[in-house]
Amino acid sequence: MEYIYASLLLHSAKKDITEDNLKNVLTAAGVNVDEVRVKAVVAALKEVNIDEVLKNAAAMPVAAAAPAQAQAAPAKEEKKEEKKEEEKKGPSEEEIAGGLASLFG
Repeated sequence: MEYIYASLLLHSAKKDITEDNLKNVLTAAGVNVDEVRVKAVVAALKEVNIDEVLKNAAAMPVAAAAPAQAQAAPAKEEKKEEKKEEEKKGPSEEEIAGGLASLFG
């Protein structure tokens, strides 16, 4: 996870996610750098729009909270499912998971 966090830190700082930059961040954090992992993360993130992935990931906790609420109130379950279908206009959970999978390699 530290490799992804370091990549997100670089992205947030508007720095290029390169092998050298990633190594520098990891070294500064006291992580023993694995060259293979660094190369894999940099290669995996080249084709990823991190802003889009973060935008989609922010919607995930809301989608996960809805089923928990439905279990707490079984009598209202049908109404909530209907509302979820009507309100669901963004990407599906599968699309979000696919985007995150591409982020994590």
